[in-house]
Amino acid sequence: MNWLGHFGFSYVGLAFLLLLFAPNLLWMRRKPKGYAADGERPIFQALERVGEVLVVCFALVFRDFNLRPWTAWSLWLVIACAWMALYELWWLRYFRSARELADFYASLFGIPVAGATLPVAAFLSLGLYGRVIWMVLAASILGIGHIGIHMEHRRDLRK
Repeated sequence: MNWLGHFGFSYVGLAFLLLLFAPNLLWMRRKPKGYAADGERPIFQALERVGEVLVVCFALVFRDFNLRPWTAWSLWLVIACAWMALYELWWLRYFRSARELADFYASLFGIPVAGATLPVAAFLSLGLYGRVIWMVLAASILGIGHIGIHMEHRRDLRK
C-alpha cells in the first residue's frame, strides 16, 4: 500500500479548509476579552506555523482525500467529518458565549482545549483516510504546536 499520496486537487481537502478558516475569520473580529499571544514558547510557535502551512498545502494537493467507493477504511473520513462537525459546534458555542478567555480555551464533551484539538484530530483522521503519511505527519506537527500553545494559555489562565 502506497502511503506517499498521489498529486491532484482535493475538493474534500478544500471543504475541510473552508470549514477551518470560516470561523477563524469571524474570530478575528470577536476575540476573547484580554486575548494576547504573548509568552508562547518559540518551539511551539514554530511547530504550529510549520504544521499550518503543511496541512493547508497537503489538504489541497493530494487527491487521495477525495471521495471514493465505500470500504471499511472510509470510516476514517466519517471520523474526520465528525471531528470537524464538533469543531464547528465548539465555535458556535464560543460565539454565543460571553467570549471570555475561559470560553476560548474551553473543553467540549471532555475534549480539552477543543478549539485546538478538534481540527488537528480532523486533519489527522483525513490523513489516515487518504493514507497520506505527509498529512499524518503535518497534522502531528501542527498538533504539538497548536495544542501545546492552547494548553499553556489555559494553564496560565487558571493561575
